[in-house]
Amino acid sequence: MNEFPFELDDFQKDACKFIDEGKSVVVCAPTGAGKTVIAQHAINRAIDENMRIFYTTPLKALSNQKYYDFSEQYGFEKVGLLTGDTSINRNAQIVVMTTEVFRNMLYGTNFGAVADNLQNVKYVVLDEVHYMNDEQRGTVWEESIIYCPTNVQIIALSATVANADELTDWINTVHSKTVLVDTDFRPVPLKFYYFDSSQPTKLLPLLTPSGQLNKKIRPEKRLFGKKLQNKRSYVKDIVNNLKENDMLPAIYFTFSRKKCDEQMEKCASLDLITKGEQAQIKQFVDEYIAENPHLYNNKHLEYLYHGVASHHAGLLPGWKNLVEKLFQKGLIKVVFATETLAAGINMPARSTVISSTSKRTDSGHRMLTASEFLQMSGRAGRRGMDEVGYVVIVGTQFQSPEEVAELVLSDANPLESRFSPSYSMVLNLLQRFSLEEAKELILKSFGYFSAGSRLQPLLKAKDQLQDDISSREFICPSKLSDTQLFEYDKIRHIYVQNRQTYKKICKQERAKNRPLSQEAVQFGKETKLLLQKMHNYPCDTCKLYKKHSKNIEVISRFSIRLKKLEKEIDRQRDIFWNKFLAHRSVLIDMGYLNNDYPTEHGVTTSQIRSENELFIAEIIFSNILENLTPAQLAAVICAITTEDLRIDIPYLPISERVRKTLNLIRNIRRKIEKVQNRYMVEAPMYINPYFSSLIELWVEGAEWETITEQIDMGEGDIVRSFKRVVDVLRQFTTIANVPESLVFTSREAIEKILREPVNVD
Repeated sequence: MNEFPFELDDFQKDACKFIDEGKSVVVCAPTGAGKTVIAQHAINRAIDENMRIFYTTPLKALSNQKYYDFSEQYGFEKVGLLTGDTSINRNAQIVVMTTEVFRNMLYGTNFGAVADNLQNVKYVVLDEVHYMNDEQRGTVWEESIIYCPTNVQIIALSATVANADELTDWINTVHSKTVLVDTDFRPVPLKFYYFDSSQPTKLLPLLTPSGQLNKKIRPEKRLFGKKLQNKRSYVKDIVNNLKENDMLPAIYFTFSRKKCDEQMEKCASLDLITKGEQAQIKQFVDEYIAENPHLYNNKHLEYLYHGVASHHAGLLPGWKNLVEKLFQKGLIKVVFATETLAAGINMPARSTVISSTSKRTDSGHRMLTASEFLQMSGRAGRRGMDEVGYVVIVGTQFQSPEEVAELVLSDANPLESRFSPSYSMVLNLLQRFSLEEAKELILKSFGYFSAGSRLQPLLKAKDQLQDDISSREFICPSKLSDTQLFEYDKIRHIYVQNRQTYKKICKQERAKNRPLSQEAVQFGKETKLLLQKMHNYPCDTCKLYKKHSKNIEVISRFSIRLKKLEKEIDRQRDIFWNKFLAHRSVLIDMGYLNNDYPTEHGVTTSQIRSENELFIAEIIFSNILENLTPAQLAAVICAITTEDLRIDIPYLPISERVRKTLNLIRNIRRKIEKVQNRYMVEAPMYINPYFSSLIELWVEGAEWETITEQIDMGEGDIVRSFKRVVDVLRQFTTIANVPESLVFTSREAIEKILREPVNVD
C-alpha cells in the first residue's frame, strides 16, 4: 500500500488489506472521504497481476469523467469505456462502464457470452452503490450483484447509509466472502450555518457548541398569495456573506431549473472574480468553444465572465461539462445547481448552500430525507485545500429552524430494495435456468433478504392487533360461551322485531274495530314464547351482558383486520416472486414463452432494454416500422420513449405517416394493456409525440437553432429525448430477428441524429 504518495486513512488501509486477502468489500463512508483510493488500489493490483478490472458508475457523465481520469493516470491504451452509446477499447485491462452495461453483460445478451465478457476479470468496482435506492434504476445494482460470478471480487463504494451491515450480509450470502468497512470519518469536517432573512448581513451558526439549536435564529414569516410571489430574493445577500467570510467557491443547490438561472442572473452583478481570473476564463472558454462551436451563442456565456454559472438537466451536456471544468479550476465562484449535481460528479466546493430543506412534489411540500441532505451537504470541503467545509441552509416558511436542526443531526436513511422483475429478466432467467432455479435467484434479492426489516411496520401492527384481541378476552360470570351469547342475541333480535310487528297489527285491527285473526293470535303466542326463551338465558338479567356483547363485536372487527394484515404480509413477503410469475403469465399469453422457455419472439425481447420490453417487441413484430424513412422512424421511436411530462407543452404537428403509425401503436398498447390488467402487471407504455416533430426535422437536416425555436424547453431535455431514441435504434441493430430493412433504416437514423450538439457528452 505504499503505491500512494500520502498516508492512507485507517478505513482505506483496512479496505485495501481485505482486497489483498481476496475478499469483497462494502466501503461505506461520507462523500469526499476518499473511497476512490480503494478502487485505485484494486486497479493497481489488477495491473500487477495482469488481470482485468471493471469500474461501474450510475451515470454516463460519471463514467466519462472516470475514463478520462484513469486514462491520464494509467495511459489510454490500458483504459476502455462502455456506455449505452460508446465503446472504446472494450478489452482493456481497466474498463469503465455504466452499471446497466455490466448487468447486461452478466445476462449474456447483446455483448456476447458471459465467459467472454468477463474473461480475466478479477475485480468489479460498483461505485455509488447507494443508487440501489433509486426508484427507477435501483434494481440494476441488485441484479449485478446476484449474477456476478463468485470468483470476481466486488468493491462496493457507498455514501453513508443506515443499514450497510445488512447490505454486506446480503452480498456475503449471494456472492462470496464480503467485509464491511464503515466509517463516519470526514477528512474535512463541516460547519453548519443558517441564513435568517430578518438578519441578512450575517450567517448564523445553526447549532451551539453543545449541539442545540441556536436561539438567535428566528423562523421565517408565513406569506400567502401575492405577498409570497413578491417576496424579496436574498440570494445576493447570501452570496455576499459567503464572499466576505472567504467561503467561496460554493455550490448553491435549489430545486428549480428556472430559479437556478434567475439566481445566476441576479448574482452576475456581484464582484466575485479578479481581472486575472476573468482573463483565464475567457482564454479557457475560447479554446473550449473552438472545439465545440455549437456553444458559440449560448445565452449563459456572459455569466461565466462574472464567475457564476447554472447547472441542471435543461442545459446541453457540452455546456455542463464546460461549467464543471471551470469550477474545478476555481474560476467559477458559485454554481447554481439542482440536486442532480450531488450525484457523484467531481465538483468539490468550500461551501454548499441548500436553498430549502423542503421540496415541492406532486403531493405538496416534503422535507428532504437525511440521505438527500447528506449527499448535498457532503459536497462541501475540499480535501487538501480546506480545513473545514461550510454548509449554509436558507430559512424558508416551509420549514422551521427546529426541523432543520433535526435534519442536520439525523443519521442517513437505510437502503431499500427496488428489485423489480421485468419481461426481459423473466425471459433471460428462463433462457438459462429452470423455473425452480429462477425462483432461487429471485429469492436471493436484497428485497427478499431485507423483507424482515421491510415488513417490520406490518409485523408490528399484527402484534398490536393480537395483543388487543388477547387483552379483550372476557370471562362470562355465567360461564357462557360466545356461541351461546350469539344464540341469545339472535333470539333477542327476533323477539324485538316480532314484538314491534305484533303491536302494529293490534293497533291497525283496533282502529278498524276488528278482532285479531287466528294467524295474528298465533304470532302473538310465538312472540311470547321467544320472550320466555330469553328469560331462560342468564344474559337477560346480567349487568355485564352489554360489555360481553360489545367485546365480541370489537374482537370480530379486529379479527377481520388481522386476516387482511396477514394476507398483506404474505403478499409482501413473496412480492418479487409473485411479480415474476405475473410477468411470466403475460409472456405465456402473448406467445413469448412456451414450456417456460423463450420462443423466437421471446429471445428477441430478452435482449431489449426499455421500460416495457414487450411493448417494443410487439411494435417490431407488427412490421409497422418497416418502410418508414429514417426521420419518420426516429419520430415514432421518440414518441414511445418519452415519458409523461408534468408540464404542459404546445402540441407540435407531426407528419401524417408518423401519426398513422402511432395510431396503429395505440392498438398494440390496448392489446397489451388488456393482458397486463388480467395479471395485474404494471409496466408503462408511452405514446408521447412531444418531441417527435423536432427529431423528424433534425434527422432531415434542420439546424439546431431551428429545433430550439419550435419549443420553450431546455436544450438538455431535447438532447436527452433524442439520445433515448438512439439507444433504442441501436438495440434494433444488435438484437435478434429484426427485419434487415429496419436495421438499415435504424443505422441511417442514428448517424443523422448524432451530430452536434446531440453527440457531445
